[in-house]
Amino acid sequence: MAKPDRLIYLALGGAGEIGMNMYLYGYGPEGAERFILIDMGVTFPTMEATPGVDLIMADPAWIQARADRLDGIFITHGHEDHVGALGLLWHRLRAPVYARRFTAALAKGKMERAHQPTDAVRQVDAWPHQVHAGPFRVGFLPIAHSIPESSALVIDTPAGRILHTGDFKADPTPLVGEPFDPAAFRAIGEAGVKVMACDSTNVFSPNAGRSEASLIEPLNALMRDAEGLVVATTFASNVARLRTLAEAGRQAGRQVVVLGRAMNTMLKTAHAAEVLDHFPEILDPLDIDTVSRRDLLVLATGSQGERRAATAQLAQGRYMGLELKPGDTYLFSSRTIPGNEVPVARILNQLSEKGVNVVDESDGLYHVSGHANRPDLAALHELVRPAMLIPMHGEHRHLSAHAALAAERGILAAIAPNGTMLDLTGDTPKVVEHVETGRVYLDGTQLIGALDGIVRERIRMALRGHVAVNVLIDEKGRPMGGAWVEITGLPGNPKMRDGLAGALEGEIDRVLARAKKGELADDEALDELVQRAVSRISNDAVGKKPVCKVMISRLEA
Repeated sequence: MAKPDRLIYLALGGAGEIGMNMYLYGYGPEGAERFILIDMGVTFPTMEATPGVDLIMADPAWIQARADRLDGIFITHGHEDHVGALGLLWHRLRAPVYARRFTAALAKGKMERAHQPTDAVRQVDAWPHQVHAGPFRVGFLPIAHSIPESSALVIDTPAGRILHTGDFKADPTPLVGEPFDPAAFRAIGEAGVKVMACDSTNVFSPNAGRSEASLIEPLNALMRDAEGLVVATTFASNVARLRTLAEAGRQAGRQVVVLGRAMNTMLKTAHAAEVLDHFPEILDPLDIDTVSRRDLLVLATGSQGERRAATAQLAQGRYMGLELKPGDTYLFSSRTIPGNEVPVARILNQLSEKGVNVVDESDGLYHVSGHANRPDLAALHELVRPAMLIPMHGEHRHLSAHAALAAERGILAAIAPNGTMLDLTGDTPKVVEHVETGRVYLDGTQLIGALDGIVRERIRMALRGHVAVNVLIDEKGRPMGGAWVEITGLPGNPKMRDGLAGALEGEIDRVLARAKKGELADDEALDELVQRAVSRISNDAVGKKPVCKVMISRLEA
């Protein structure tokens, strides 16, 4: 007997966390569903948990194993947590990619830099145009966010309509990009929405969200009243904010300089995609010295404390010939993403030490969120009136609070963090499977698994130090010449005449001198003897049991 068709939802990333979004919808008989994938994003590493890692993304292994049934990849907008992994992971899936013009331009850039075919990215028009992908028909419904051409996805399936909101805010005047249109969402809802998967980021913010237009007056005043140089940092992708800042600077008589590759790339792409107009003329950084500091506004990358970005470089010293001075103003026109508090605080303190006047978004004058607050989410629920709601894009507490908000309006809600597969075919969402999900790291130029042990070993060495031991065994199987030890990342002990390395070499030589012939002949047993000696002496001397690498060289008879 043939299995009935079913409609399923599965988050591989972005549900139960903020960042690295990756969502699947499937339709068809169990085990033979056809799929579409929504977004392929990244999140950023921390020195504490992922030292040396460049980017983190959701592991697509589950859908990679079913890539022959993947009919399309749909990118809702151009933020890194939604498109940043496309070029890095596309070769594992090889499905066509669909996006609107501006997002498609960013996506093609990702593909080109990763040496993947840019023609895999297909530019599509906005709703009511729809893309046919297997059993799905997908339309890009314009929605306001902090980047141009953000879209909710209207996904029509044989089992009913899905509205996947992506990231959004209820902003009628976003300045760049389309405004939030309640009538459009009401019309979608009146046609019947079976499931709405909805942004949950700001569910704990009790007041209705503010418009980008509300920043114009306070920013104008700040630029006008500041005595010296003004530097402003925000998300490079927030093209509307960049224009608001630049226009405020122009009205205050300041010339605009842009520092940072990401910000320059974003502005060029926005101009090329014709989503940005009336942007003030940009001064070449090489010409900064020709303009009075009082007449300059610098837009700089690095609002999240990124170590190599312009803001971090300016806080530490100089960048592109520019150096901050006492009395200058540094504006953080952005919200610090949870997890980035430490590097941002470090930069704030460095700026303070320089005598720079630091202004942040704590009083709400100079930044508005790109995500809908609790009243805005409730308003969208009323406009769309879905039969079911799946909270997404948030930590578990966000998902839970959003589900409770839906329940207040009589809407069924299912909390489905990464790996929780929901069957949406019937009148109530049902958990049918738990799928193993994981993370992939970009480490230098290589993609590695989070469980491969590489980063874990790096952390162990950082916490415990490292000892390398070289042992030479002669043709008769006897130690020869004494052990050689090199230490990295361990403190010395002033009470030791020959230092820790000398103490370790002496102890290893004594252990090998007492070792049985069978132990000396067996590399594994010999390695264990040396490891124990290093651990014991190091712990006694400096209170650390270091990671130890033993290199055994044997002379042939």
